[in-house]
Amino acid sequence: MADTGKFITFEGGEGCGKSTHIGRIAARLHDKGRMVLTLREPGGTDVGEQIRHVLQYSKKSAAMVSETELLLFCASRAQLVRELVRPALGKGKIVLADRFFDSTTVYQGIGRKIDATKVAVINRFAIGDCLPDLTIVIDLDPRIGLERAKGRELFDRMENQALDFHQRVRQGYLDLTRQEPQRVKLVDGSQSLDTVSEQIWSLIEHVL
Repeated sequence: MADTGKFITFEGGEGCGKSTHIGRIAARLHDKGRMVLTLREPGGTDVGEQIRHVLQYSKKSAAMVSETELLLFCASRAQLVRELVRPALGKGKIVLADRFFDSTTVYQGIGRKIDATKVAVINRFAIGDCLPDLTIVIDLDPRIGLERAKGRELFDRMENQALDFHQRVRQGYLDLTRQEPQRVKLVDGSQSLDTVSEQIWSLIEHVL
């Protein structure tokens, strides 16, 4: 593998297993001698973690309107790109991110029904030219994913949306894989953990 930085993002609905698979892939890359940085959205930086708390866990955020939500996610992302992602890629690291701008396209654009053109403009302003080399969408029936998520210590604000919201999100991701087949790859998250991991690894090997 050439010592070249790559930016790989993981997407999908709640409880689809992104964090678990990122951990597995990171360990595998470390074993092969690659430098790896794992990140999550929103968050990852001091500024981003404060935004994450407001977006997901603060009880005072119940009245947050969709436009505020959109801008906060993008604010966290703008900080993440400039503080961590770009410098890491410049050092030849493999950056694995638990969500990136596609989440905003789908969750706020499709889920919240905000105008897609406006979402795209704000997204691009936040990330500049920092586009992922590969985006992996782990697809899972939202009913299954939400059941998994309920087992977490913190059941956050986004997970607590109505089922039809999560169904729109799933369809948004499926549409995205058809619209951008070169960058966005779909993996069936209902398969066994090992099977999903191997399919993800195969996609990443191709990019590396």
